Amino acid sequence: MGDLLFLAHRSPFPPDRGDKIRAYNVLKYLSSRKRVHLLAFADDRRDLDHGGLASLTASREVLWRGKSRVVATLEALAQGKPASLTAFDDKAMRAAVADVLAREAIDTIYVFSGQMAQYVPADFGGRVIMDFCDMDSLKFADYAKGSHGPMRWLMAREAGALQAFEQATARRVDASLFVSAAEAQIFRVRTGAQNVQVVENGIDTDFFDPDVAFETVDVAGPLIVFTGQMDYRPNVEAVTWFARDILPMIRAAHPGARFAIVGRHPTDAVRALAGDAVIVTGEVADVRGWLAAAACVVAPLKIARGIQNKVLEAMAMAQPVVASMPASEGIDHDGAILSGAGADDIARAVVELLGDRDRADALGRKAREQVKRRYGWTARLALLDALVGGSSAARSAA
Repeated sequence: MGDLLFLAHRSPFPPDRGDKIRAYNVLKYLSSRKRVHLLAFADDRRDLDHGGLASLTASREVLWRGKSRVVATLEALAQGKPASLTAFDDKAMRAAVADVLAREAIDTIYVFSGQMAQYVPADFGGRVIMDFCDMDSLKFADYAKGSHGPMRWLMAREAGALQAFEQATARRVDASLFVSAAEAQIFRVRTGAQNVQVVENGIDTDFFDPDVAFETVDVAGPLIVFTGQMDYRPNVEAVTWFARDILPMIRAAHPGARFAIVGRHPTDAVRALAGDAVIVTGEVADVRGWLAAAACVVAPLKIARGIQNKVLEAMAMAQPVVASMPASEGIDHDGAILSGAGADDIARAVVELLGDRDRADALGRKAREQVKRRYGWTARLALLDALVGGSSAARSAA
């Protein structure tokens, strides 16, 4: 049995944001089945310290990705490619891939995120597993709908170019993976791909457990919490919408309610939301303290693909969650999440939870039990055994 090359657009360590959490847990799972060689990019200085991956990898190299968005966009326009690809097009990474393939007996390449598919050599004869996670072209199509002028054209161009690339990639790999059945079905319909499977996100319910020891947070409230990477456009739009349009309706019924935006790299627009009713924490050492302090957790994302780790984390911490329809639709929550289609619906659900502690607690308990039953990482990743092993069952399923 040969080794596996794991290509990631962002280093899986530290696993401190949604995509890195999935990548880390997939890498950890695969490393218990095959010798794994990791090649990944870093866009944060901490990503370059990959000692936390030593026990999971036979070899590893993390390269700094310093290309700006402007440069990537100009290259994309000149080359007729998606900017999502040119942003990750790197000579050093191509050389690193060639070196590993020449040096090691690689029979499987696991590609994490579509941007890295460009590094799979056309003449590679082994298995290729493409973990798209989400259909990025749909995200840019959503961006286009909410943009105006030249930006609308750029977003629409990116959506079209990316979908063509996703379709071409799906034709050459052994399996295309997505985090939700809904996302996988959209991909099948839009691209005609047949080798599409679902590998859902999971959650570490031993770590995200309200009964274990962690540093607590004492904030006057009731406290409404949002967690996430705060330079990510959908998160920025979500907290801005909540703070400006939804929170005032909640405070009309609960004047002491406060909204905590918890996550690293808040943009200037996010920082500008801070005030008496809005807390912007920036990076925190442990998000569990903020989740535990919440009266409820919200995920008011207008654009969301697949399964939101932030929602699973809140559920695992036995917290009631109020989410937009896009943020909740990929999760099998069995009624443990309250969903809202618009600002009025979300505000109404939060107001009800803040006014009924018994119901909020009951929903939180139900949420944790559902996550424990449905979203353990080992169970969610079991499908990978057949795929990376190259069994006949894997190829027939693909």
